[in-house]
Amino acid sequence: MTDLPITPRFALPLLAVSQAQKEITHNEALTLLDALVHPAVEAGPLVEPPLVPAEGQCWIVGAAAAGAWAGQGQAIAIWTAGGWRFATPRSGTAVTRISDGARLLFDGENWLEPATVAAPSGGSTIDSEARTAITALILHFETQGLMISG
Repeated sequence: MTDLPITPRFALPLLAVSQAQKEITHNEALTLLDALVHPAVEAGPLVEPPLVPAEGQCWIVGAAAAGAWAGQGQAIAIWTAGGWRFATPRSGTAVTRISDGARLLFDGENWLEPATVAAPSGGSTIDSEARTAITALILHFETQGLMISG
């Protein structure tokens, strides 16, 4: 499908005039849309593909990917009935990592993970109400995938 026109943002294949078997191009675009609209990845970045992926599952490919993912560093890998599909993220692309609920952001070069924040401790004066409030805030940030507690 490399000769077909594509969309500028996600490189979705477009139908061509007088194209035979348009359903193939249309289905390919729908498969990519299915993975990229509100994207959720199983885990990642990983350098090796999983051994037994289920159709529709996605992963973030690590920079030094190997095997079936070689040369696809930083992409979103999508397992389909036809094999692996890869989507190149744009700067600002955000995904939810299902394994821990973290919200990862692609900065144009790398996937950025939320900051790890430890629960409050120490100090000469212990204020249990302040610690309770801070702990609640950390929990809410974790729930939104904005933070991971240490």
